[in-house]
Amino acid sequence: MNKPLKAAGVNVTRRCFLGRAACTAAGVCLAPSIVPASVLGAEAPSNRINVGMIGQGNQSTVLTPAFLEQSDVQVVAVCDVHTAGHGYANPKQFLGRKPGRDAVNAYYAKKTGVGHYKGCDAYTDFRDVIGRDDVDAVAIIVPDHWHAIMTVAAARAGKDIYCEKPLSLCVRQGQKMVDAVRRHKRVLQTGSKFRSDPVVRHACELVRNGRIGRVKRVLSDIAANNATSPGPDWKPMPVPEGFDYDFWLGPAPLAPYHKDRCFYRFRFILDYSGGQTTNFGCHSNGLVQWALGADGGGPVEFEDLGAEWPPPGDLFTTPTKVDFRARYADGVELHCLTTKRGFGVRFEGTEGWVDYSFAGLRTSPESLKDEKFGPQDVRLYADLPELPKQRVRRLKTYLHVRNFMDCIKSRKDPVEPVEAGHRTASLCHLGNIAMKLGRKIRWNPKREQVIDDPEAAEMLGRPMRTPWTI
Repeated sequence: MNKPLKAAGVNVTRRCFLGRAACTAAGVCLAPSIVPASVLGAEAPSNRINVGMIGQGNQSTVLTPAFLEQSDVQVVAVCDVHTAGHGYANPKQFLGRKPGRDAVNAYYAKKTGVGHYKGCDAYTDFRDVIGRDDVDAVAIIVPDHWHAIMTVAAARAGKDIYCEKPLSLCVRQGQKMVDAVRRHKRVLQTGSKFRSDPVVRHACELVRNGRIGRVKRVLSDIAANNATSPGPDWKPMPVPEGFDYDFWLGPAPLAPYHKDRCFYRFRFILDYSGGQTTNFGCHSNGLVQWALGADGGGPVEFEDLGAEWPPPGDLFTTPTKVDFRARYADGVELHCLTTKRGFGVRFEGTEGWVDYSFAGLRTSPESLKDEKFGPQDVRLYADLPELPKQRVRRLKTYLHVRNFMDCIKSRKDPVEPVEAGHRTASLCHLGNIAMKLGRKIRWNPKREQVIDDPEAAEMLGRPMRTPWTI
C-alpha cells in the first residue's frame, strides 16, 4: 500500500517529496521543465501558473485542453493510477498517465515547433504532484470518493484547486473541504462549467430579479444512466496490467475488480459516486441554487416520489430513475426527475417562465431573452471572462478554467466557489438519501443537520478504509 495520509491531512513537505524515488513508475524524470517563452506568448515566467492534472480518465480529455489553451498556464504534471488502457466512456479511448503525459508534451512540442518536448512529468501518486514546490494549482479529475482527500491535502499544501463536480461523495466530506479551503485561504473552483456561460447567467438573473414574478416551481432534468450494468450475476475479473486497483479503491471498501466498477462507470456505484443524481444533478441543481440565491443554504425538506433502483446484488447501486421533490423555506418546490431531455432547468413563476437546456434559453414572455438589467438589479458575478478571440475547444469549459486562473491571480472567489459546490452536492446527496429511504426527510440548511431522523443523519457521512482519512 502506498504511504498513508496523516491523521489530519497529508505530509507534503519539500523534504518528503525529494525523498521519493528519482523517477516515477512511468519512468519519467521528476526534474521540472520550463516551457519556452514562444509557447506562452507575452506571458512572463513570473505570471505563469504551473498546474498538475490529477486524474487522466474521460473528463481529462475535456479539461486538460482547457488548461493548455490558457496563455498563462503551464501543465507540468499529470497523475493517474492507471498506466494506460481502454475501457473508459467509449471503447476507442486510450487513457491513463502515459497517454496524458504524451498528449501534453505533444501539445507543447507542436506549439514550439521544435517537434520534441519533455516538460510534463507523469505520476502514480497524487501526493507527488502536490508535493512539488513549483506546482501552483491542481485539477482534481478523479472519482468522487477521492475528491475530499485530495482537496484537503492540496489546500494544506498551499495549492489552489479546480475540483470536478460533484464536489463531494457525501455531505460530511464536503463540510471538511469547505473548512480546509477557507482555513488555508485557497481558491477553489467547482467544475460545473455552466455558471461561466453568459446565457446561463442571464437566465438566472431573470429569475433572481423577479422578471417571472414569484417563483412557484422549478423542474430539474436528470439524464438516464448511460451504461448498462452487468447485473446481479456479475463475476470478478483479473485486474488489468498497469492498473493500481488497490490505490484506485483508496478510502472505499475492498471489493473484487470488475471492468464496470472503475474508469467511467464508477459513477453508478454508491461507494464511489451518487449516480446521475449527483452527475447531471450538480449541473442543473447548481443553476437552481444560483438563481434562487441559495448558494449558502438549500431546501428544508426532501421527499421520494417513486425513484427506481437496481435489483439486490447488482454491481450498480445508484438510482436507475431519479424522482424526488425538495421544498425551500419560502415554499418554492424543486422537482428533480430523470427525463429524456437529460439536462435542463425550468423556473415557473406567477408571471412567466425561464427554461435553459442543451437546446439553449427559452422564456415566456419571449422578450425576456433580450431583457436589460439596470443598476438597481441583482447581477450575478460581475467578473466572468470575456469570450476568447482565438478558437478554443468547448467554450464553457475554457471560460470556467479562465475564471479559475483569473481568481488565482486576484485571490477573489471564482464563479462557483467551494461553498456553492458543497451546497449543490448536498442537495443531490439529500435527494439520494430520501429516495433510498423512500420517505420524507427534513433538513436544517443553516446547521446542516437532518431533523429527527437518526438513520438519515447517519447517511450524511461515509467511513474510510484504513489508512485513508481526512
